Amino acid sequence: MGFWALLEGFLLFANALAILNEDRFLSPRGWSFDEFSGGRRKSLKGQLVGLIYAVQYMRVPLILLNIITIIVKLVTG
Repeated sequence: MGFWALLEGFLLFANALAILNEDRFLSPRGWSFDEFSGGRRKSLKGQLVGLIYAVQYMRVPLILLNIITIIVKLVTG
């Protein structure tokens, strides 16, 4: 496994986190950002919820990274 494959894996993981819908998926399972306030953000679950919302906040750079990855894959094969 090369470095490029590792970067593609991280990009796919970020895409998976970016498409999670709060109303349909996160809130019914108790993963809403509003539920984690104060000291509860220090827990593992609180940090994962923070990561999900950080990835969702960075959607435009994620789209650009996807476009760059597609172009590189088209050029290099």
